[in-house]
Amino acid sequence: MTASPATDAAARLFASLIGHGVRDVVLSPGSRSQALALAATHFARQGSLRVHVRIDERVAGFTALGIAREQRVPVAVVCTSGTAVANLLPATMEAFHAGVPLLLLTADRPPELRGVGANQATVQPGLFAPFARLSIDAPVPGDDGDFDWTALGERAVAVALGAETAPSEEVVIRPTAAPIVGVAGPVHLNLPSREPLSAALSSSAIAMPGPVPAAAPMTPLTVQHGPRTLVLAGADAGPDAEAVAHAGGWPLVAEIVSGARFGRDLVHGYRGLLRDDALGGRVQRVIVFGHPTLSREATALLRRTDIEIIAVRSGGEALDLNGRTTPVASVVVAEGEPDRAWLGSWRAASAAASVDLTDPAPDAEGLLSTDPAVRREAVATELAAVRRPLDRTLLADAVWRATWPHDRLVFGSSRLVRAADAVLPGKKVPVHANRGLAGIDGTIATAMGIAIASQTGGPAGTTRVLLGDLTFLHDVGALLLPPDEREPRLQVIVGNDRGGTIFDSLEVATQAPVEDLDRAFYTPHTVGFEHLARAYGWEYQRVTTRAVLDQVLTAPAGGRQLIEVPLER
Repeated sequence: MTASPATDAAARLFASLIGHGVRDVVLSPGSRSQALALAATHFARQGSLRVHVRIDERVAGFTALGIAREQRVPVAVVCTSGTAVANLLPATMEAFHAGVPLLLLTADRPPELRGVGANQATVQPGLFAPFARLSIDAPVPGDDGDFDWTALGERAVAVALGAETAPSEEVVIRPTAAPIVGVAGPVHLNLPSREPLSAALSSSAIAMPGPVPAAAPMTPLTVQHGPRTLVLAGADAGPDAEAVAHAGGWPLVAEIVSGARFGRDLVHGYRGLLRDDALGGRVQRVIVFGHPTLSREATALLRRTDIEIIAVRSGGEALDLNGRTTPVASVVVAEGEPDRAWLGSWRAASAAASVDLTDPAPDAEGLLSTDPAVRREAVATELAAVRRPLDRTLLADAVWRATWPHDRLVFGSSRLVRAADAVLPGKKVPVHANRGLAGIDGTIATAMGIAIASQTGGPAGTTRVLLGDLTFLHDVGALLLPPDEREPRLQVIVGNDRGGTIFDSLEVATQAPVEDLDRAFYTPHTVGFEHLARAYGWEYQRVTTRAVLDQVLTAPAGGRQLIEVPLER
């Protein structure tokens, strides 16, 4: 049997990762990474690791991001050297800004083949420098002496979860973006190797699954009652925002992507109320959870220098739009009497601003009338409701109403998420969105990862992703699923207005020549979504009315569904 130091090192590294809580790895095929891939599949056969294979490294990165988003546990992503590594950058950037733990295991050429024009060799060490909590250029197996691969795996997991990074004698550490204790993020392990690049692993090579390391203890900030306070929940805020608002008796402004849009203190129609001098103008303190990105009104509030702003840190960058925001790890509310008049004024304004999208009940009396004219009018009204065409608001409402706590809802960075944010009511639903950088990259792949993670031995929920046509087309490669992997229950709902109409709201729509605007921004297309669905093995539905959409969304889901909803420009 041929010996391979690369295989031995890969086995020890993966055994360590598995022993410290890693359960999933997403890998893309490649030559230089073969030892890593074979070690992963070896442990997968033993049942200690789940392996997901994606041919496109960008898709692989976002699939890993989705799994880690849902589980809040580090997920490893493996790729070969060269441009393959660069394709992990978009997911790495999102993971950094959103505080998601990722382990980037990138195979590389040995030092003697770097910088000399060798095939598939480039500058990989430090490639993710601004976005990695830790970057390590490991020694070449065979030259590693007493290098501790087990310690490397343990440290990588701990740092990805937010442990403090400090130099040690065991590993070569290349500090990158200033790591913050308590904030998760990406860790980059660059792993060079020489031939022989792999060898068969002995059946005696086993990994014992272990628990995920406990999070570092953090001291919360105790917030007193007193100032007129507003709780603002952005992307990834989660239920903590609602809990603090409830404890303090403060109004809660929660973006639709926050996972905090529920509870009796929730503010409806918040954009207009933040512009109101009698409400938004009287705010003295804002407690921020997550990353608010969906409204200019919230951004304007966070830029004010005349109010106190406390931001609970969740991503790689501290939120500080006004230059004097206080970052904290968490907050607790002190005992005290809430300002009932302050909360009451917001509740009254919220009730007046709420939008009721429910269709009126059928005119039962008219439908049963013996007067033909009355009956015809009642029937015509009912048919009009059933045949009512879908717009963005009704589409978002239908998806929201079909989704429940055992489901998952993913929003793409499209015009639809802003329509949803403006009108949807409160509901305790697990929501995800890549709003760390609010790019359209990897939305389907992220949703696929979330579906895989949420349905692994868990409840029989459905993951739904609501996105626009350009966001869909940007990630169409993520529709590909290997035939030997279990199909998750995933509904991809595409609002297709045949181009980037989100630019309608920007300055360019009023300044650019029509032909330039159409070609360079709207980018119209004539893609046949049905053909794409069939090519990738997805079930396809084209829906034009609310009644049919409700039926499609709530029918028993058995796998991957692509639901196209044509929308007017």
